Amino acid sequence: MDSKHHWEHVYHSKATESVSWFQEHAALSLDLIRGTGVGLDASIIDVGSGASRLIDDLLDHGYRRITALDLSDAALAATRARVGDKGRDMLWIADDITRIELPRHAYDVWHDRAVFHFLTTRAARIAYVNAVLRAVRPGGHVIVATFDEDGPTQCSGLPVMRYSANELHDEFGAPFELLRSERELHDTPFGTQQKFIYCYCRKQTT
Repeated sequence: MDSKHHWEHVYHSKATESVSWFQEHAALSLDLIRGTGVGLDASIIDVGSGASRLIDDLLDHGYRRITALDLSDAALAATRARVGDKGRDMLWIADDITRIELPRHAYDVWHDRAVFHFLTTRAARIAYVNAVLRAVRPGGHVIVATFDEDGPTQCSGLPVMRYSANELHDEFGAPFELLRSERELHDTPFGTQQKFIYCYCRKQTT
């Protein structure tokens, strides 16, 4: 089963509130995005958006120029139905972040909670970082969260990578300045816990 079929199966077979990564409110993600200081007219992309409630939180705080990108059409459809008319100005993209060519310097903020750690090959990680380099404007903000170095070794039946803050930053390299890192102990709907690491970087201007 390829990646798209895997995630379509997940979102067709499970309620959006029953997947392990579900958050009623994406508090840390929202805090980091608001902490960048960008205005409400900033262009924000949420990579691996799925059925995340982060979209609801961003819209409720007045952000409107939001792009939601995910492999799963079903996941995006669930979010689109949930936010309704509030999301009328959003852009919805069902595609693979390691293959799509996003517009150059289109985004002020790049956010990803739990996509990057599924990229277990060097080639896929390089393609992802190249997408960030292309799509984020100089001086823009990049927030990426993965499983922490002592977090789970699998998610949704798939192997994952685990990182410390420095290891995660090293994947992105010199074009990105690490400004902040935060750990999160995520309580899953099943009563278990998952350890995440969030890195907030700024893309260099040159």
